[in-house]
Amino acid sequence: MTVFETESVDDALNGQVAAGPAEVLSEPPEGLYEVLDGRMTCDELHDVIRSVLHDDGRPTAEHTLEVLQPGNYRVRLGDSCLDVRSRPLPDVAPDTLDHILPAAGSRRVLLTTSGPLPDDIRALFVALLEKLTLRGQCYSEAEIDSIVRAMPLVDRYATKELALADWALIFRDHYVENSVGFLLGMERAGLDPNWVFALSKGDRTLHRSRVHAWFLNHGYLSDVLDNSVINDTADPAAQAYALGVNERVNAFIRQAHAAGRKVLVIDDGGLLAQGYGADGQLTEYIDAALELTVSGLKRIANAPGTLSIPVLNMARSRLKTMLGYNEIADSCVRRLRAILPGEKFIGRHVLILGFGTLGARVAHALRALGCRVSVVDTDILALITAAEHGFETYTTAAEALRGHSPFLVIGGTGELAITAEDLPLLPDGVYLAGFATKDFSILSEGHAGAEPTVVPYVGVRYVLPSGAVATVLGDGRSLNLFEYEGIANRGYDAYRAGTLIAAKVLCREIGSLEPGLHLEPVDRAIDEAELFHAYYREYLAGKQHRPAAPEHLLTATAL
Repeated sequence: MTVFETESVDDALNGQVAAGPAEVLSEPPEGLYEVLDGRMTCDELHDVIRSVLHDDGRPTAEHTLEVLQPGNYRVRLGDSCLDVRSRPLPDVAPDTLDHILPAAGSRRVLLTTSGPLPDDIRALFVALLEKLTLRGQCYSEAEIDSIVRAMPLVDRYATKELALADWALIFRDHYVENSVGFLLGMERAGLDPNWVFALSKGDRTLHRSRVHAWFLNHGYLSDVLDNSVINDTADPAAQAYALGVNERVNAFIRQAHAAGRKVLVIDDGGLLAQGYGADGQLTEYIDAALELTVSGLKRIANAPGTLSIPVLNMARSRLKTMLGYNEIADSCVRRLRAILPGEKFIGRHVLILGFGTLGARVAHALRALGCRVSVVDTDILALITAAEHGFETYTTAAEALRGHSPFLVIGGTGELAITAEDLPLLPDGVYLAGFATKDFSILSEGHAGAEPTVVPYVGVRYVLPSGAVATVLGDGRSLNLFEYEGIANRGYDAYRAGTLIAAKVLCREIGSLEPGLHLEPVDRAIDEAELFHAYYREYLAGKQHRPAAPEHLLTATAL
């Protein structure tokens, strides 16, 4: 991957159009300079410089590397100099979900050039900046160990599966720590790390750049295939970028098949929605898939052609329904409170649009907090359930908004939840929190004629045609994944372990599974593996701890 390709991925991870070479190489008259902060030691900094000089391919005689002192270096290239100076930074907060002891150290690095700026010194500067940025973002070994320790069920079920040795994997999901832990579990189970292509779904998760950097450093391919492209809501720049990503995916599939490998996709329907699982739709095809989300099931239903491969349905599994959604709901409420630290919640009115698997859990959590919660749903059984649990219920958002002035409206329907006709009923100053992308798309996709103002790291403030102000929290996508890690590693440990179990079964039993969606093999495999029992013993059962012996007895025994 070239420097500009890497920067394009970083830009895509951050929801930006990629910078071109002219932007990257612009400099003030006195020369190039850049400052970056990263987690690396002096030795690691030195190793990066040496690797860049070695990869650059120049004869050793053309450049010299001087070690001015540990952490400070000078590269001479003819009459030009490139200086790398660094210093340790004071202790900073952990940049992983679990703290590390000893804490990972950080350094501030200054890159400058002096003398003439020929193309070779310019290229060396850019290459060094890229490699140092990636290395500074990359997880340390201690941090990776902490992620693995935080997912003991994945570790328990990451036993060797001979069938995995003949497969390549395209993994498309959120760039969060538990994705790293899952892929490492797949490796321990027998997947070759040289045959992994990771794709971000495009959400602005908190540690997305660190995950991307570690994937590259570990040897995976890594890129972005944004859900907005799959949902046909992306702008032309994102669509153009996605075409390039699809070419990389096609090349990966071709290479895997040429090497005698089958290709497994673990995804939320993004690749299947494009026809990768149907004969005659694309030039390349995959061999099997695991579907992770309900939204992915909807995409599969609308995909071109007919499924010609087996797809295991994790989205509707008992594991996700019974355990996964509790953790998802918890992450939604925690993110909601964190993004509005100045707001009062207790006693205030909240409107929840959709009382499904997720919405019901969020409704109960907010009521337990002290909010007065009303519910809208078009499904009569969901509405009856909500009413019999003591919630005020309505069949339409308009009806609910005429009856109350909520300070917060939560969407979890996966469909258009607020329409143009509803907008005039929104109270001034209302917050809109979407946990499914489409709910507030009337605003986020610009259909309402409202005037937007970005509020950094909070959301987008809209002045509605009525004159009222409404703020869509986050980026119009799932709020629990906006500048947030999402679900705790231990909270998603069981679901990731279940996905690992299902992947092993799928690769082992590929010859006996018919094309189409399969739910029963998922539930059966998880039951046979006794994952629920392991989950209970690991996290919920009371554990007997033998008390430590009194100090005087220890002393006496030692004597």
